[in-house]
Amino acid sequence: MSESTVRIGLVLPDVMGTYGDGGNALVLRQRLRMRGHDAEVIEISLSDPVPDSLDIYTLGGAEDSAQRLATRHLQRFPGLQQAAGRGVPVLAICAAIQVLGHWYETSTGERVDGVGLFDVTTSPRAERAIGEVATAPILPGLSKPLTGFENHRGGTKLGGGATGLARVTRGIGNGVGDGLEGVVQGSVIGTYMHGPALARNPELADYLLARALGVDSLPPLDLPEVEQLRRERLRA
Repeated sequence: MSESTVRIGLVLPDVMGTYGDGGNALVLRQRLRMRGHDAEVIEISLSDPVPDSLDIYTLGGAEDSAQRLATRHLQRFPGLQQAAGRGVPVLAICAAIQVLGHWYETSTGERVDGVGLFDVTTSPRAERAIGEVATAPILPGLSKPLTGFENHRGGTKLGGGATGLARVTRGIGNGVGDGLEGVVQGSVIGTYMHGPALARNPELADYLLARALGVDSLPPLDLPEVEQLRRERLRA
């Protein structure tokens, strides 16, 4: 990690930014700055190779055609995979889960090979999962309910190498009947929650940041407006 500046990789916002998930990178940067750390967001577009040298990475959601572009780019420039292999934290939102899996099927039934960071496969569901979702985390280190807005048709099945992020208390989640939402494998965390997810779940943001900084935990920030947002969304 850079000694002076924490570098947050916003991966392919030109194609993986359909639902405003780029806000997750901004949340990470702001929470670092509020604790006295220098931090910057590095945008990695389709015209750039993906570096393996950043301190944390985020990817957002997308539609089928954009997913395909993102998958090819990550396969051609595997810096993200190399960084994850060293334990660098990665947050993958919605379609990014599918891109990072073994394969996913498009809405037309075509199977596309993913990059293999997650031991998951994704097939289309009969009905779209859309609406507020709330979950109870099962990832050690998280204790507070997770909340977000899901909007996807993917049914993501976890293999033996992956575990769920949380158990669904309201909503659909991964959509394959196992009651799980999201996926965790090594230092990579995936979730179907939009919102952006880290604005609505500061404990998850700090979990990722602690790992980027190489510490066990971070002191909490006193942000009453964030807690108010959480209460409103959990009641929604």
